Amino acid sequence: LDPFTFVEMNMLAALPQDSEKDLYGDGVVVGHGKIDGRKVCVYAQDYTVRSGTTGPIHRSKITGIIDMAIKTGVPVIGIWDSAGGRLDTENKPLPLCRSSIFYRCTQASGIVPQISAMLGPGAGNAGYAVALTDFVFMVDKKSYTFATGPIAVKEALGETVTKEELGGAKVHSQISGLADVIVKTEDECFRQIRALLSYFPLNNREKVPRIPTGDDPERMDDGIGDIIPSDPRKTYDMKEIIRRLLDGGAFFEIKAEFAKNIITGFGRLNGYSVGIIANQSLFMAGSLSIDSSDKEARFIRFCDAFNIPLIFLVDTTGFLPGSQQEHGGILRHGAKVLYAISESVVPKIAVLIRKAYGGAKPAMGIDKDIGVDYIYTWPTGESAIMGAEAVAEVIYGKEIAEASDPDKLRQQKIRELKEAAGPYPLVHGGLVDDIIEPGETRKRLIATLECLIDKQEIRYPKRHGNIPL
Repeated sequence: LDPFTFVEMNMLAALPQDSEKDLYGDGVVVGHGKIDGRKVCVYAQDYTVRSGTTGPIHRSKITGIIDMAIKTGVPVIGIWDSAGGRLDTENKPLPLCRSSIFYRCTQASGIVPQISAMLGPGAGNAGYAVALTDFVFMVDKKSYTFATGPIAVKEALGETVTKEELGGAKVHSQISGLADVIVKTEDECFRQIRALLSYFPLNNREKVPRIPTGDDPERMDDGIGDIIPSDPRKTYDMKEIIRRLLDGGAFFEIKAEFAKNIITGFGRLNGYSVGIIANQSLFMAGSLSIDSSDKEARFIRFCDAFNIPLIFLVDTTGFLPGSQQEHGGILRHGAKVLYAISESVVPKIAVLIRKAYGGAKPAMGIDKDIGVDYIYTWPTGESAIMGAEAVAEVIYGKEIAEASDPDKLRQQKIRELKEAAGPYPLVHGGLVDDIIEPGETRKRLIATLECLIDKQEIRYPKRHGNIPL
């Protein structure tokens, strides 16, 4: 927090047996303060008091500060460092039972941003509470969380596993996807949280923040197109394109180690906060998968909840094929992305960098019918049901097989199909709005964003939709 801004609340709250021992606070500190001059509410578990375990007073303090955040419209930051539930009280029927924090986090969702910092252990219910917040930070080799600990796993399954192997920071940043940011130290964690908050409004009623960066909105970048290899089969690092488009090259990536085939994160264009969604051709050729679908859909829904415009940078071969993905539910998970885009009302701008095939087209915003406001394409862009080579075999396979020179006819058909999927047919057919030179992408994105920044969409009233979870 900013120096001298923290105001602690309920500092003397304690169970009767603890107050007699001067153990006040019941293992958690709550209050409010400021970050960069903006109000926030904070709760921080204190491991020095009852190992930060959660009891009824402990929970009432956390739920109380979340209630205050909702009423006053300010973000909530939770610092988790707890041995779990308090065994001497958790087995008794007490008010404010263990689900009260779950309920408050759910009520706050979409109203104020919620950030969790795991600085130590957080077993059992703490893990579920953290998962209900918007962003989770973990400290490498220090934080861990799991539903069931190593001892219980050993008893139930005979499996021997360490806390780090079961639920450490690397596990949750690379495998489970629970952690959004992994850091090396607590100080770095706090710096990163301050940086992340700068991209968000205080609540869902505020407009997207705009912070002057000094980067020229008219800035051109004639070399950005050279990042794309001339051979369409070769890969490149999409993050380089992202950084060159954003103000000052600053990009705050979310879930950087999870589902690396898609990139999500925050940046600024002419000072406006924007959410970036981009395919990473270095991994799986930028194809979409079960994990990337979950990652993308959740990111879209957060941005839409807090009025943050979305920018799609597209180069994908489609959804990842194979029985493993199909049996794992790629249709259901992929539908989450389609649902998230369709329900969102924030400005949405897409840039077709190289290719967009199949069902991944609408999932990456290359489809006006799914509610995307404006679509640009680079001269290298192409969009079709599938790659020209595959289409040639499906449509012209018999003709090619019977030709006097099959290879020559195959190449001819592939060439024709590539031309039909290229940028000019896409513009002529109204599938994209304009062809732009790579160097002017930043300038055009900013101009379009400023046109759309105050747009409004009216939807039929309903309690909520039924996203395919």
